[in-house]
Amino acid sequence: MAAALGLARRGLGNVAPNPAVGCVLVRAGAVVGRGWTQPGGRPHAETEALGRAGASARGATAYVSLEPCDHWGKTPPCSMALIEAGIARAVVAIEDPDPRVAGGGIKRLRAAGIAVDVGPMAAEAAAVNAGFLSCVVKGRPLVALKAATGIDARIATRSGESRWITGEAARQRAHLLRSEYDAVMVGAHTAIVDDPELTCRLPGLDARQPVRIVTDGRLRLPLTHKLVAGAKTNPTWIITLADGGPRADAFRAQGVELIIVPANRDGRPDMVAALKALAGRGLTRILVEGGGLLAASLLAGRLVDRLLWFRAPRLMGGDGVPAVAGFGVDRLAESAAFVRVSTIALGDDLLETYAVRG
Repeated sequence: MAAALGLARRGLGNVAPNPAVGCVLVRAGAVVGRGWTQPGGRPHAETEALGRAGASARGATAYVSLEPCDHWGKTPPCSMALIEAGIARAVVAIEDPDPRVAGGGIKRLRAAGIAVDVGPMAAEAAAVNAGFLSCVVKGRPLVALKAATGIDARIATRSGESRWITGEAARQRAHLLRSEYDAVMVGAHTAIVDDPELTCRLPGLDARQPVRIVTDGRLRLPLTHKLVAGAKTNPTWIITLADGGPRADAFRAQGVELIIVPANRDGRPDMVAALKALAGRGLTRILVEGGGLLAASLLAGRLVDRLLWFRAPRLMGGDGVPAVAGFGVDRLAESAAFVRVSTIALGDDLLETYAVRG
């Protein structure tokens, strides 16, 4: 199952709106087939593994990181493909909560006389497909908030200088993260000040480009901005409040997609509505790279599922720019609480990963 989960991770950021699934076929103690969800979500992992195994799949055990699908789409159900291939046993990490499956795949396998075990490495499997599961259960994508700060959680000096707080190894890891998410999101102020490209610029990963998203309620982003100029090559979406007018038409003419949402009580785009709209467009995993107001809005709404905190061994002081703006916390019980999952050294820097508590 650990091998199946490793295969599943290959699809992260590249298979939405489908889950990233891995499948390993074992017969007589030897691996006879391996597969993972292919770009765009098809073919599925089980189909890939069966194709590689051929006749050797008969009598094999299939280790699958998510319950095999049981509905007809562009291809027949994977549950039927496994039955027709003649596997003897299936080991499934977690059930698929999608109403079109929801135990149906397991039920079909058992009805065909195949032994099915459910649960090995369930927590790890749920973590891999947290974005897909969030869309099904919560109606919104997984939100991971990324920050690169000094020890004192400052993202820039008091003058605004921020390049580069972290070292080369940390910056390379940040690019790798972009390849593993369906979209990268920033606020309008960060987009205007930093003029980022929000692309993955690692050798061999040119095809793994996330959708670039800017929350810009008043359409302040310059039409000459890199994100706008490159929108026809790398999709750029703007979450905004108003639809219509010559400025909106100018953005659309450049290839930018405008996503219209209502305002929250502060007059900014309502992020609950925005995330629901992004899920409706097939996104399951969103990496938020700033700025402080957007981070605060998401944290205040309890919409952040993970923190990816790059921490450099430097101090900028209390007059530096904070990673998160104030969001009205008076008592510790009101703070956003997380559990540390891992810590990785990247040169002199650290990458600390946290999951939301509860």
